[in-house]
Amino acid sequence: METGKKTQANILRAYQRYLKLQRSYSANTLDAYVRDLQKLLDYLEGEDKHLLDVQLEDLQHFAASLHDIGIHARSQCRILSGVRSFYRFLQLDGYRDDDPTELLESPVLGEHLPEVLTTEEVDALEASIDVSKWEGQRNRAIIEMLFSCGLRVSELVNLKLSNLYQQERFVRIFGKGAKERLVPISPKALKELELWFYDRRLMNIKPGEEDYVFLNRRGVHLTRTMILIMIKRQAVEAGIQKTISPHTLRHSFATALLEGGADLRAIQAMLGHETIGTTEIYTHIDMTTLRQQILEHHPRNIRKPINNEEL
Repeated sequence: METGKKTQANILRAYQRYLKLQRSYSANTLDAYVRDLQKLLDYLEGEDKHLLDVQLEDLQHFAASLHDIGIHARSQCRILSGVRSFYRFLQLDGYRDDDPTELLESPVLGEHLPEVLTTEEVDALEASIDVSKWEGQRNRAIIEMLFSCGLRVSELVNLKLSNLYQQERFVRIFGKGAKERLVPISPKALKELELWFYDRRLMNIKPGEEDYVFLNRRGVHLTRTMILIMIKRQAVEAGIQKTISPHTLRHSFATALLEGGADLRAIQAMLGHETIGTTEIYTHIDMTTLRQQILEHHPRNIRKPINNEEL
């Protein structure tokens, strides 16, 4: 049994090296894959089954167990996607001759359209910020960068001064899998950044943190959790009833581009999506908006007042 655990530990280390070096996954993505895979390992331990001996039936029972303990269908899909990745690696690296996940099915998901904010709501979000506070202008710049550039929150917290090209009006972003893309910066975002930099120049910045764009009052770069808390608090201050997060501003960026006539491929490039399929969700959002506009404004749908004299 001890030998089996040692073999498993060696395999897991090899898999993590594969994700990091060959797939170029970030530390956050790698951690997420390992956490999800651990759910399978815990299940197999309870079944007294080694990961190299797993068959399709075992994985189907594991998938059913995820449902039984109340894990949401979308999370089930993510976990099973990670399991498929792991067993493809085992086959690729010669640990197994087959891939038991080939016929493994995921739960069917209903279409979920993310919340989006209008430009007016984003303006209200920024207007609700008290710029007399130390962090006020920084938070305005954060919200505007998320909305104007469509950044992931992980991309924002790791944004460097050395990747900002203010004269040329673009920013270099290193996204998922260390993929690089160039994103234009709007004049509004540049203005908010300039105002933040005035405050930033007065700070005592910790050694090693000098190149980060956004810092906390201790001179250290921000975390994703800090930005999530800030945006949720500002939504309350602005009277926005929608459930929003930093990612909502990214969705809003993409939806605004589509409604403005941007090509879907251009939006894909701006967002750093690997496949066009991921970007296509915004066509559904746009169609939902279009349907609402038709229902509200088409002459066949507008009820006219009845004039009794004409009856």
